[in-house]
Amino acid sequence: MQDLLEAAGYLFCCPENLGSMTGEMKAFFDRTYYPLLGQIEGRPYATMIAAGSDGTGAERQIDRIVTGWRLRRVAEPMIACTEAQTSEAILARKNLGQNTLENCRALGQAIAVGLALGVF
Repeated sequence: MQDLLEAAGYLFCCPENLGSMTGEMKAFFDRTYYPLLGQIEGRPYATMIAAGSDGTGAERQIDRIVTGWRLRRVAEPMIACTEAQTSEAILARKNLGQNTLENCRALGQAIAVGLALGVF
């Protein structure tokens, strides 16, 4: 919890399953939402979501949660669509392409630089 209180900003990353953010990200918000309420307003955040189709369900969930924390979005949502639509594809190991990985790195770096320069 202390790490979250000391953080200048946040980059929330999760997979979407069945139109929702999944286990660990959901558990993270369940554990931290009320203890952090009223303590982190105005801090910047961005999101990265891996999804089989569109990722918007998980995005909406995260946005509703961080609205309660009164965080400030500083980058457009990044959604990596794996297009896994068959049972075989859904159950298979997912590998994101080099371009997607580079975009993820670039977003992380942009958030870090923005925080370091006081842009956010």
